[in-house]
Amino acid sequence: MPKYKLEYIWLDGYQPVPNLRGKTKVINEAPQSVEDCPLWGFDGSSTQQAEGSNSDCMLKPVGLYPDAARENGYIVMCEVMMPDCTTPHPSNYRATILDDPEMEAWFGLEQEYFLYHNKRPLGWPNDGFPDPQGEYYTGVGYANVGSVAREIVEQHLDLCLDAGINHEGINAEVAKGQWEFQIFSKGSKKCADDIWVARYLLLRLCESYKVDVEWHCKPFLGDWNGSGMHCNFSTKHMREVGGKDYFMKLMDSFEKNIDEHIAAYGPDNHLRLTGLHETQSIDKFSWGIADRGASIRVPHSFANDDYKGYLEDRRPNSQGDPYQICSRILKTIAEVPTS
Repeated sequence: MPKYKLEYIWLDGYQPVPNLRGKTKVINEAPQSVEDCPLWGFDGSSTQQAEGSNSDCMLKPVGLYPDAARENGYIVMCEVMMPDCTTPHPSNYRATILDDPEMEAWFGLEQEYFLYHNKRPLGWPNDGFPDPQGEYYTGVGYANVGSVAREIVEQHLDLCLDAGINHEGINAEVAKGQWEFQIFSKGSKKCADDIWVARYLLLRLCESYKVDVEWHCKPFLGDWNGSGMHCNFSTKHMREVGGKDYFMKLMDSFEKNIDEHIAAYGPDNHLRLTGLHETQSIDKFSWGIADRGASIRVPHSFANDDYKGYLEDRRPNSQGDPYQICSRILKTIAEVPTS
């Protein structure tokens, strides 16, 4: 009789950025849905989520993904609950996401990152810097992207697709050793779940190459692009009704909440949001049509269709928690009346 491996993964309580954790449960029958995955306890005192004198925390499965890297394997995305199994743990930002079915929220997240070996980006010389930025973005050839990096990102793409994650693409990014993948999902929480699972798959894959993933938004200073996690978002009202009046009110709401957004968009963003390298300054809010140096980029298609469609918030950074990012954006949208 075959056994099935369920890798329960969750976010710990470390600040300012949580870490992924995981442990394997072996069961006798293959799960058909997330409802077939039971709650499971763990030692919260080892993950900054409980005291040793009262250490129990609970894992509540919220997503089930086939795991092509393990025979009879599945990945179970979980959120952390208190011992009563009903109260979200304070570190559980997934539970803060506004889950209003009538909003019909859609999200697309663009995850940038660096691949590192021996504390240097892949392809960089042991000392000093590579040639300046220019030919690396969407680059081809060993001089631009190397060989191991391409192998890693291609395998990661296949693992994500096998897991049922709606990957929309990959590319080499502006700085050498920097890459990006894009994920789109319908629903207020699904895209954030998928980003965390995709991050897990990348981290685990890189173990076999002795390569690290550097999520930090500005791992080194100088004339190099930082790493973002641009957030494309829309609601049913934005897609089907829109209008310039509603759009202007929405932008007013985003500007009013600038501090709350920056607080949710990842640590050390002041190093990245400088007004250079396709960013707006961290203390300013702006929007612009096709403007990659604005806080909010407005696609031409949006403006040409009576201000209907999706928008891109370019401020979230690569190390940000997608749960906190999506939560904050939906809270701001909810402040704007639709009638």
